[in-house]
Amino acid sequence: MGQRRNERTNLWSNKLTFFLEEWLRNAVVSNAEKRDLVNASSSAQVIIRAWAELREALSHQNFDARHLDALKILVSSHVSLHVADPQARILLMILSSGNLSLPQESYPLFIRLLYIWARKSRATSQLFDLAVDVVSRLLYQRFPSENAFVLLSDGVLLLGSLSFHTHLSDKSKRLCFECLSKFLQEKCTFSDELGANALAGIGYALSSSSMSSYFTTILDILLRVWGEGATIYQGLLLLHLVEWVLSTSFSSQESYKIDAVREFMANVKPTHSSYALVMVAAGMLRAVNRSGSIRYADIKNVGEEYIEIFATELLAKVTDFHYMVNEPKSSILLQYLALALARSGLIKYRPPILLSLTFSLLAEVFPLKRIYEKLLCSPTADWAATLYEVRDHVNSLIFKEAGSITGVLCNQYASADEDNKNVVENHIWAFCQKIYWWHHQAKLMLRGSGNELNNEIEKIAESAFLMVVVFASGVTKHRLDARLNQKNQSEISVRILISLSCLEYFRHIRLSAYMDTIRAVIPKVQEYESACVAIVESMLTYNDLISYQGPSGSTAVEYMWSYDEVQTARIVFYLRVIPTFIDKLPTSIFKKALAPTMFLYMGHPNPKVARYSHSLFVAFISSAKDSLEDERVLLKDQLSFPYVKISLENYPNITPFEGLASGVSAIVRHLPAGSPTIFYCINEVAEKARHLCQSLIHDDNFCNKWDGESDPSKKLCDLLLRLLSLTDIQVFPSLLKVLAQLVSELPQPCQNILLNQLYQQIAESDDVIRKPTLVSWLQSLSYLCSQVSHRKRDELTRETASSDGVNIMSLSNVNARL
Repeated sequence: MGQRRNERTNLWSNKLTFFLEEWLRNAVVSNAEKRDLVNASSSAQVIIRAWAELREALSHQNFDARHLDALKILVSSHVSLHVADPQARILLMILSSGNLSLPQESYPLFIRLLYIWARKSRATSQLFDLAVDVVSRLLYQRFPSENAFVLLSDGVLLLGSLSFHTHLSDKSKRLCFECLSKFLQEKCTFSDELGANALAGIGYALSSSSMSSYFTTILDILLRVWGEGATIYQGLLLLHLVEWVLSTSFSSQESYKIDAVREFMANVKPTHSSYALVMVAAGMLRAVNRSGSIRYADIKNVGEEYIEIFATELLAKVTDFHYMVNEPKSSILLQYLALALARSGLIKYRPPILLSLTFSLLAEVFPLKRIYEKLLCSPTADWAATLYEVRDHVNSLIFKEAGSITGVLCNQYASADEDNKNVVENHIWAFCQKIYWWHHQAKLMLRGSGNELNNEIEKIAESAFLMVVVFASGVTKHRLDARLNQKNQSEISVRILISLSCLEYFRHIRLSAYMDTIRAVIPKVQEYESACVAIVESMLTYNDLISYQGPSGSTAVEYMWSYDEVQTARIVFYLRVIPTFIDKLPTSIFKKALAPTMFLYMGHPNPKVARYSHSLFVAFISSAKDSLEDERVLLKDQLSFPYVKISLENYPNITPFEGLASGVSAIVRHLPAGSPTIFYCINEVAEKARHLCQSLIHDDNFCNKWDGESDPSKKLCDLLLRLLSLTDIQVFPSLLKVLAQLVSELPQPCQNILLNQLYQQIAESDDVIRKPTLVSWLQSLSYLCSQVSHRKRDELTRETASSDGVNIMSLSNVNARL
């Protein structure tokens, strides 16, 4: 920080090359958008010729289009251009000549060239005094005119820069200050570009003023005229202007300027603009914070106190989100406050600031309520205007500062009392649920022709999701500790999980803060059964999931639950989180609220989504038994039958093999020994494998596919082999029987593949109970398969029989190896 401060001080101290208007523009925008000065590549010969044209105009007392072009060439090369004193004298003589008729558009060009001269020149007092005299008379004569705003902004910039020079006489300085005071009071609405020039001129004057009366006069006028017409961009220009003026005052130890600014903010006049005052206060805080000195603590306190007053008055107008209709001015004020706080640096906790900042984030930084209401209230309206509005906001300064504003909110929240923390949390958690319902409906409505608008809206919503993650991370750090009782911690954790579920659709990257938050709240939820139940009950019901819930102006005929991405993302969040506390969940709640949704999403066409449903089933089947043991065991048994049926019916088109394998394995391992459900499960898997094999048995490449173990039927056979080590002794004989039947019906190459796999599996087994039985069974199965081969050999030609003999030898090798 010290190095950065030194660099800034060195930059400001180089007064002859520093262009304040460019520094202000770059200070307003982010680092990624900082611009370099644009400079045309005019050659030295062209520049020399342009100066010659202007000398000719002066000598012949004639100014035409050639001379105007010469001015444009010189201005376009302003970055590398050096205007010497003789050349400046030519410009001043042309401007003061009564015989020359100059076009209106030439005056801003003359002023710009003189400004370059003033910033880079070391002229004597006489030439500077002449410049002040000529320019002040010109501005008085030409204002107002056709190019009034351009001429005025550039004129203020030039007069301010002239006053900045130490060579200027006191008389000329007074004339500069008087002109600036007069022109500042003109009712002008500057564009952002011209506003930067005008404010830079004021900044030069404020920084150079050695007369306290003029300093206070100019500052007073500035606070009065910088009113409601100023844009957000111009407000930030003012903030950084105050930062620059105070920072130069800190460096030069000009205490009267520091005292004057403090006095203005401590005794605000009714005529001063609140728009300007909040930015001046933020500029004060930024200058003090970046100075790193504790000498200016009183200035910081004055700035913080005004911002608190500003926030308090603002809160009286924005007690809810309907202020946008009742108090439209409050919208821009909230944006001013949010940006002021984002740029000011560290600020002490004050309740009104925290609450107003919450409104700023939820209504202005992320104006989703306004956007969605326009869409959902008029679903058949033209969306072009809304698309333009959304794009404009995505490119706005306040949206790009969302991260900084969120950081200020979290800092204020960390120091807040419990009541205000609760208020802020309630607003943000409610905002999350509203976003879900708004976007859920809007995405359905915009599908197809409105995709472009939907993509732009999602940029805002994705940023809102990041804000919620950062805030939720802060909540876990400051609320889930010993200062709060366990029950309240559990309730807060539930609300965090529900809120994150609402925004899960917008999570596209892996965030450490997101994962840390989940890990922090899950243990708190696990401590209370009521918390677990609350999360499950916050899920949509089965009927809600499959029913159309779009806007009233759209048709429900086309609705398909499996294509509802927003809804699916939220359900996937629940499917991932609930297994972490499945042991605490009452059996009745699982049966009523979870089982229908679980089976529904097993049929989701996205394998990843379906796999999460299988994982939930596995978690339930594997879960510990609660006090109502019979009820839970009975439900496990009841759910296993439809699970096997649904999974196998959808395999392999929908059901992912990994999910099916984990579910079947869980049934075999965790249901009571000898359960009829296990017999049913094994028989159905074998039957499905047999069916798949029969449907492909005439495919010439069928056996070749088995070598890669990618064939669905091969995967089911592998699953049955895996179950040999999992089934209980009562079911074990039945599994051997169905597996032997399946293997014996396979083509010879496929039999060999499975028999070799069985050999390897049994050889590596250390199960002293099953292994003897398996060895005997495999020998019998090998013999059986070989006998089938003998019968087929007698029916084939001699050539084919020779080939079969090789296969029989392979089967005999299996026996020998055993």
